[in-house]
Amino acid sequence: MTEYIILAASSLFVIIDPLATAPAFLAMTPNESPAQRLRTARLACTVAAGILLAFSLTGPLIFKVMGITMPAFQMAGSILLLQVSLDMLRAQRSRVKETDEEMQAGADKTEIAITPLAIPMLAGPGAISTTVLLQNEAANWGQRCALYLCIILVCFVSYLVLRLSARGVQWLGPIGMSLCIRIMGLLLASVAVQFMLNAIKAFRLELLAT
Repeated sequence: MTEYIILAASSLFVIIDPLATAPAFLAMTPNESPAQRLRTARLACTVAAGILLAFSLTGPLIFKVMGITMPAFQMAGSILLLQVSLDMLRAQRSRVKETDEEMQAGADKTEIAITPLAIPMLAGPGAISTTVLLQNEAANWGQRCALYLCIILVCFVSYLVLRLSARGVQWLGPIGMSLCIRIMGLLLASVAVQFMLNAIKAFRLELLAT
């Protein structure tokens, strides 16, 4: 249980990556007061948590309806996570999360909390894939409940990060931010490779079963 909680919390935090979201959040809210920014951050993190919880609950059902096997989704998800991690290792904001056009469009909206901040910057394809993969890794209801709590916890921590940035606390600076992004990119790459190995193992078991 402890190992699963550590895996779930660290994987979700790395792929949601609120430290990299904070500069974009500030750039898209240049004319908002600190109170307005806090409201935006709170709504965005709440929506992101709801989306991830929904996919963690309904993901397997969606796969069953569409005829998608879990090893196939694990492999696709691992490739997606690996792409994000490589961008992070280069200290680049991954276009898997949002494009430059989406970020610019967000600056022109009066309400950017839901999109693009919640979707796709926080709860993007990578975060959704990670959530579904972690749901599949859960061995029992205890681990599933732990996953739901980890989603809520990581989104709450993301809100705290955005809250600090909204109050103008520059506690990392450009060099520190770049270093943290690269370290999280390396961790995410390791998680992606592990998911890929799990997919290969599950596929081999399916072949042997047939």
